[in-house]
Amino acid sequence: MSTPADFWNDQPVIPVVVINNADNAVELARTLVASGTKKIEITLRTPAALEAISRISAEVPEALVGAGTVIDLQTATRAVEAGAKFIVSPGATKNLLKALEGSGLPYLPGCSTLSEALELIDNGVTTAKFFPAVESGGTAWLKAVSSVIPQLSFCPTGGIGLANYKDFLTLSNVVCVGGSWIAPAKLIDEGNWGEIKKLASQVNMETK
Repeated sequence: MSTPADFWNDQPVIPVVVINNADNAVELARTLVASGTKKIEITLRTPAALEAISRISAEVPEALVGAGTVIDLQTATRAVEAGAKFIVSPGATKNLLKALEGSGLPYLPGCSTLSEALELIDNGVTTAKFFPAVESGGTAWLKAVSSVIPQLSFCPTGGIGLANYKDFLTLSNVVCVGGSWIAPAKLIDEGNWGEIKKLASQVNMETK
């Protein structure tokens, strides 16, 4: 069975981070933690991602660093070995669900259709990633399925930003959202920690 909603709903917005240089990882994590953002998803889309997770796990223990874009057993295993504290996947297959369950970590499998959501429910999943959220129907889709599958809650990710994230958080079947606007790759590459702290602090103030 997947991780209960309680694990996800203690932080309304999870930064979805693409990091190009692992040397920036520790300072990024410290900046986000200082703003009140402890849960951080590092997507496995760059060669630096696993090292970034490892460094944050070792040097910023107050952060809860997770691995995103986990798509198979190999990436799940590497994420665990790097020190990830949770795992997020953009989708789900039977083999991937086995890998996620076998990791021993909190995990969030993905879906974008009602049939995929039903498949997750059949596999004991209670909280799922809805991705790509806006492109797959956004808040309208989530409202439509809320009475059909009330046993499944969601973390919408994809197309979510400062202008619309609150619309998602008002929904009864949404426990949190994921977004890259809090820590954009450009600001990380520039080492603009002041602006990242400002963006993260703004969200934390608005969601209290």
